[in-house]
Amino acid sequence: MNIIFIGPPGAGKGTQAKVLQSEFGILPVSTGDILRQAVEMGTEMGKKAQAFMSAGELVPDEVVIGIIKDRIREEDAQNGFILDGFPRTVPQAEALAVILRENGLSIDHVVLFEADTEELTSRMIKRAEEQGRSDDTPETIKNRLGVYTEKTKPLIDFYRTQGVLMSVDGLGQIEEVSRRLIAALKP
Repeated sequence: MNIIFIGPPGAGKGTQAKVLQSEFGILPVSTGDILRQAVEMGTEMGKKAQAFMSAGELVPDEVVIGIIKDRIREEDAQNGFILDGFPRTVPQAEALAVILRENGLSIDHVVLFEADTEELTSRMIKRAEEQGRSDDTPETIKNRLGVYTEKTKPLIDFYRTQGVLMSVDGLGQIEEVSRRLIAALKP
């Protein structure tokens, strides 16, 4: 099963990807984690991404698309994958469709996590404190939510027209959200 998670920052996509990994044995692919790792390691890609990430901006498409293309070809992604944080724009979704076709793959489900902005802000501030994430400052959070509204929300209609979009309420305890998500994905 190949799945895309979309939703605002802090909606629980990364947490739920780990739940689905346990439940279905499919690989979570978080572009945010991959990019943060590249920044920590000081790779060329990490250096390019750092300035954008620090400002809460989207990393340029050519960098992210290259990462995803390479990652879904790796052996541990052959049982399926969950894309968390990609695509974030319609052009990225179109590029992903080409990559998938070239590799004989398709997307089975696109899960939209819906959540209230105030709750998301609280979650991300708490996450910054617990995980020491420098990209979760109040200013950056506000900017990331604005970028999501402007650039990522159009993906909802893009995937709705393809018949693969489903919505899941992202609010509540982790276990509650997990139950809703698993129920929505099981036939």
